Amino acid sequence: MFAFQNFAHLATIDLGTPGPKPTSIAGNQMEAAKTLWTSPDGLAEAGVWECTPGRFTANRETNTEICHIVHGRVTLHDKDGRSRDVGPGEMLVLPIGWTGEWTIHETTRKLYFIKFETA
Repeated sequence: MFAFQNFAHLATIDLGTPGPKPTSIAGNQMEAAKTLWTSPDGLAEAGVWECTPGRFTANRETNTEICHIVHGRVTLHDKDGRSRDVGPGEMLVLPIGWTGEWTIHETTRKLYFIKFETA
């Protein structure tokens, strides 16, 4: 268990040198991330991620992700064509099985929590 007040520094925490986003389909995106916590069994992880503007594909075939947008603005597009805009202070859940695309409108930073499913 961790206290959320410990994450006040997320807007400025150093994530290291950004690298190319492997699933980028527009914008030559760069991303960086830092893991803050991993469960003892390795099936859950919390961290901070940041990405530059553009568009990328994503899927949650084997995990569920909860995201809290620290700064930036995105539009999520699911496989059925529905879209949702998300901005600073908002939280979203990508359940296991979710597939779609993210459009990053401005450099975006999120706190994430991922729960990996067992085989």
